[in-house]
Amino acid sequence: MADNAEDIVTERKRGSGVKHVYEMLRDEILTLALPPGRPIDEVNLAERFGMSRTPIREALVRLAGEGLVETLPNRSAIVANIDFMKLHTFFDAITLMYRVTTRLAAECHRPEDLEIIKGHQERYVAAVAARDPLAMIAINRDFHAAIAEAGRNPYYTALTLRLLDEGRRILRLYYQSFDDRLPKEYSDEHAGIIAAIAARDVELSDRLAREHADQIVRQIQQFFSRDTRHEVPL
Repeated sequence: MADNAEDIVTERKRGSGVKHVYEMLRDEILTLALPPGRPIDEVNLAERFGMSRTPIREALVRLAGEGLVETLPNRSAIVANIDFMKLHTFFDAITLMYRVTTRLAAECHRPEDLEIIKGHQERYVAAVAARDPLAMIAINRDFHAAIAEAGRNPYYTALTLRLLDEGRRILRLYYQSFDDRLPKEYSDEHAGIIAAIAARDVELSDRLAREHADQIVRQIQQFFSRDTRHEVPL
């Protein structure tokens, strides 16, 4: 019994260690403090966090599952690269998923779905007011994921979640382009989408979702164009 209790305590400590490492590295990757392509040294991380390499590896496996870390054939790892040359294909895909899932949410949502979506929007507005980009990124994902789930097509939901996860660093650049002061009219776009879904107005939901995606894409493209004269901080 004593050995079993000791094992449970050890497992809990390791679990909390994995969570701590995962959250710290995730935030550093999302804020671009760890830039794309940066090698990840397990030994240095173990020394930095004061723990064995086992929880470090487990945290890296979790990050790899979210597309933030790439494992190389020699078993080393790097921060996942962003393929800027193919960014237009990502934009096409996320725009389509925003439109499809928002249309379906307008058709298929239940009252409890709207409460969840509205709750995320309240948190998002608070994060925008606080100029907290990591919170904005996380809550934006939750907001659009909840819309996808309200559409009740698990295939579209799964693809939307994948795109939202892959796009988090791109969204960081979006907020960075505003110096993390997102204009109120852009955070209000979510409110318009909610109202269209609540009214079950499929065509308006589609149009607002497309305009929302187009605005984000346009801003990111302008940000890159603006920064071609300088070294992009990646």
